[in-house]
Amino acid sequence: MGDTVDRERIASAVRELIGAIGENPDSPELASTPFRVADAYAEFFAGVGRDPSVLLSDSVPVGEDTGELVVVRDITLRSMCEHHLLPFRGRAHIAYRPNERVVGLSAIPRVVEMLAARPQMQERLGEQIAQTLHDGLDPHGVLVVLEASHGCVADRGVRQSESTIITVASRGSLADAAEQAAVFALLGRAPLAGAESGEA
Repeated sequence: MGDTVDRERIASAVRELIGAIGENPDSPELASTPFRVADAYAEFFAGVGRDPSVLLSDSVPVGEDTGELVVVRDITLRSMCEHHLLPFRGRAHIAYRPNERVVGLSAIPRVVEMLAARPQMQERLGEQIAQTLHDGLDPHGVLVVLEASHGCVADRGVRQSESTIITVASRGSLADAAEQAAVFALLGRAPLAGAESGEA
C-alpha cells in the first residue's frame, strides 16, 4: 500500500505547512502530525501508479450462460478531490451486461477502491471505472453511477454540507436511456436526467 508515496517528503512538507499557518511544528501537540499525515496519504493515494485491469484478469468464461445483468450496488466510495486535496465520500452502483465472461463480485469494489485512491474528480472516476470494466470484460454494456458529498463543497466556499453530486458513466448497450431506466429501477432511483454521462 502506498508504494509510490514518499513519506519523508510528505512529513517535511506538512512541517512546512504547519509553520506557514503560524503554528509550531515542534510543539508537543503537533510534533507527530507530519508522520501521521504521511501515513494517511500513503493510504489515500495507494492507487497511484497501479493498474486496475489486473483485478479483472481472473474473469470466468461462461459462454451464453451469463444472465442478462449484473448489478453491484452501494459500494462504499472514498477519494480525494484533486483541486483541494479534501475527501469526497459516497457510494458507487455498477451494472454490466455480460458478454462471454464474468468476474468475481469482489473484484468490482476493488476496482472502485484502486481508482478512487488517487487525486480524482468524480466525473473522471466514473469514466475510469466504466472504461476499466469495458476493456477488461468486453461486456455488452456498462453503467456506473456515483453519488458523493464533497469536502470542498461542504467545508469551504459555498459550504453546502447537505449537497450530493451524482454522475453517470456508460458504455455500450447501457448508454441507451431505456436500458439505463431499467437499471435505475433496480437501484430504487428515478432516471437521472441531466447527470454527467459519457460513452466510449
